[in-house]
Amino acid sequence: MDALPVFAALKASPWAYPMLEVVHITGIALLLGNLVLLELRVFGRGALLPVRELARLSLTLAASGFCLAAASGLLMFSTQPYELLSNRAFTLKMLLLLIAGCNAALFHARRSLDKLDGTARVLMLTSTLIWLGVLTCGRWIAYR
Repeated sequence: MDALPVFAALKASPWAYPMLEVVHITGIALLLGNLVLLELRVFGRGALLPVRELARLSLTLAASGFCLAAASGLLMFSTQPYELLSNRAFTLKMLLLLIAGCNAALFHARRSLDKLDGTARVLMLTSTLIWLGVLTCGRWIAYR
C-alpha cells in the first residue's frame, strides 16, 4: 500500500493524518449525536415530534457521520495496518462495530420505530452503550 501516492502522502505530510483525525471525530459526532437524539425520542422525549420524520433526518445524518468516520478510519488504518491488527483495543473496536451493525439491523428488522416499546428502548440504549465502547476503544488504541 505504501507505493500508492495517497498512502505515501499520508505518511509524509505533517498535517494529513491530524486532518483525517478531525474528519473521523466529526463523523463520530454526527453519528452519536443523531443516535442520541433519536434515542431520546424513542424514550418519549419530544413526543410532539413525529418519530418517522425525526428518524429520517437523524438517521440520514448518522449514516453520513458513519460514512465519514469509516472512510477516514480506513485511510488512517492504511498507514499502519500491521500495528493496528495486533492492537487489542483496535480489534475490540472492530468487534463492537460489528455488534453495533447487528443491533441496528435488529432494531429496524423488528420495526422498532413503529412500536416504540420496551424492546425498542433496550435496543436504542444498547446501541448508545456499544457506540460509547467504540469511542473508548478508539481512544485507547493510542495507548496499547
